[in-house]
Amino acid sequence: MHDKTTDALIIGAGAAGLYAADILSSRGFTVDIADRMRAPARKFLLAGRGGLNITHSEDLSSFLKRYREAEAFLAPHLHDLPPSALRDWCHSLGQDTFVGSSGRVFPTAMKASPLLRALLQRLASQNVVLHSLHHWTGLGEKNACTFQLPDMTTRTIEARAVLLALGGASWPRLGSDGSWQPILKSKGVSIAPFRPSNCGFNVEWSTFLKTNFAGTPLKRIALRLGEKRVLGEALISEQGIEGGAVYALSADIRKETEQSGRATLHVDLRPDFDLETLTAKLTKPRGKQSFPSWLRKAAGLGKLQIALLRENGTLPDTPLGLAQLIKACPIPLSAPYSIDRAISSAGGIRLDELNENLMLKKLPGVYAVGEMLDWEAPTGGYLLQACYSMAHSAATSIIRELGAPKQKEL
Repeated sequence: MHDKTTDALIIGAGAAGLYAADILSSRGFTVDIADRMRAPARKFLLAGRGGLNITHSEDLSSFLKRYREAEAFLAPHLHDLPPSALRDWCHSLGQDTFVGSSGRVFPTAMKASPLLRALLQRLASQNVVLHSLHHWTGLGEKNACTFQLPDMTTRTIEARAVLLALGGASWPRLGSDGSWQPILKSKGVSIAPFRPSNCGFNVEWSTFLKTNFAGTPLKRIALRLGEKRVLGEALISEQGIEGGAVYALSADIRKETEQSGRATLHVDLRPDFDLETLTAKLTKPRGKQSFPSWLRKAAGLGKLQIALLRENGTLPDTPLGLAQLIKACPIPLSAPYSIDRAISSAGGIRLDELNENLMLKKLPGVYAVGEMLDWEAPTGGYLLQACYSMAHSAATSIIRELGAPKQKEL
């Protein structure tokens, strides 16, 4: 017996699931959303607390390259809903957007809550039903999905189409804990192990550095891993190093640590000076100044930067050697931070398990989108944009597959 039937059942009330609900309900389909949390879009709200970076303004060809190995898979979906179309959708909800100095796109209100409120109001007006505290426990015949409720009772919702948008495995306290994996594995769906993405990495700092500089930012630096170089900022923690510039290289760092157990990150502490200019500055006489005072005045280094140099042992005694160390200070990294501290995750449903419409090949009528799938992207609007674009493609495919709304009795 099923407790309810609907045209489309969306499991997961995050950014992707709510967007798909808007598209489907605007076409007259009955839409139900089930989510295990008490309130929708918890991770979306947290991501927007310091400024919701919804997408990026760079040209689409450059945009697509951010997705690395998943570029070919995601390209059709980004073409169907490019950044300009996502901004138009925000505007349709009364939320203007603007391009920041970095090229990132934000709502004018900056926070996620106004956009979420406007969307939930529209979904309510389109008769979308949100079922909170519904933990997905199984998938039966005719897309009958079973859920466990807080009182340990179960209910079943049958749908003409099911869209899975349950997220990856980062920030489990906000709902994305990967607990859906056994259900799909039991159906023969192949899932790549989840790994942290956009994360920090462990460093065996000296006691002196941890005691004096944990929580201190490293500003206006460049990080290099092999041939890849990123300008930005980082943060020293007691555990290691994190921050935007680290996140931009995290996929490559993680891959290297997985292969060899370690990776070496080189920090350019003065990227505004070339080696020749910096060497010239370091030829100035030290006089009676202490070494740290001289280094601060000659090279413009702060206490943290000097401490990082000293993590590598005795400092070079020539201007050129010291300049080379300042321009490429090595930091040995080991494993990434645990996945519950990562901004996002890699791993999930393997991409070859889905057809071009994002329907699972082994489960007709069941679609999957967002961080459930095995792809990753850097911060900067690329994560959200891809989630929205996949939701758009899946919703469009469901509309095409269902043909016309067919409301069923409750």
